[in-house]
Amino acid sequence: MTHSPADQQYREKQAGALQSGDYLYLPGDGPAEEITGIELEYDDFGAPALIIVTTADGGRVRIAFSSSVPVGEPGSGTGTPDVEDAPSAEPAPASELTTPAAPAVVVPPLPAAPPTLSGPTAAQLALIPAPSGTPEAVIAAAAEAHPGRNGVAVLSERLVKGVNTKSGSCLRDISDLAHDLFIQLRDPENALAVADILNLLPFDGNRDRWTSIERSLALSGFICRELGQEERAEVYSQLLKAPDSLETDPFRARIAARVRQRALNEPNLYDKEIFRSIDNGNHDAEREWRMLRFESLLFLRAHGGSETLRISELDHRLANELEAIRA
Repeated sequence: MTHSPADQQYREKQAGALQSGDYLYLPGDGPAEEITGIELEYDDFGAPALIIVTTADGGRVRIAFSSSVPVGEPGSGTGTPDVEDAPSAEPAPASELTTPAAPAVVVPPLPAAPPTLSGPTAAQLALIPAPSGTPEAVIAAAAEAHPGRNGVAVLSERLVKGVNTKSGSCLRDISDLAHDLFIQLRDPENALAVADILNLLPFDGNRDRWTSIERSLALSGFICRELGQEERAEVYSQLLKAPDSLETDPFRARIAARVRQRALNEPNLYDKEIFRSIDNGNHDAEREWRMLRFESLLFLRAHGGSETLRISELDHRLANELEAIRA
């Protein structure tokens, strides 16, 4: 936005503080225009994101909620650009001088290029072995390795009847089975095989279904690091983070990244619930809360840590939590 050096009658104002009756300098050159209407749009998280301003002459302009914009007073300077080198022009005919001007329409600038989508390469995906049979066969084989285990038996009996990857409850059962195989039965190989039924499913926009896939990917990365398979663990981490780069609108992408970083920096680790269970001597409740804490730590580890929890600390806490759960 440009204004004549002679025009010193404007000041900066936060876009979120604009009101009807304010005089706003629109993009380009021209006098300050009176605001006659303001609309507020919210992002997907319910936070104010975009101000849509309508001016008296019919112009409309979009402004990021947190931006500062130049405002002035009624009759503020014209903002005429410097035309010292412009060629002279003949005076316009009187008929043209009396023609009413068309309403100004402000065309917002094009957004910056959308972020490049990232994900594992074909060579990296090849580190994940192909399943040894159908999903039902993989689940049956895992259950046969642990006869008489009631939790695994209940889940496997339900799943071997038919795996439906469009069903949220089915995805949750598979994720739960992978966790039980690794945490309770200390069977990382079968846990990985079961988890891989979910791990290559793409994000389809359904966050509820994705939660089960996300749990599976975070667990798989942890298991692979435990087995010394760092490259394979990195593939799972990339798959888990892939939905973070799908937003193509630059403004929404920045807001989403800010919200995501805040969640990583301030995770719910269920400290109060765990301490309360310990004080009450309720070991079953303590274990359930520790399971939730373990999953939160797995998620943070898959993201490479955060600004408040480094990888070394996460690895230490994950090891302690797993030992406490298995005790």
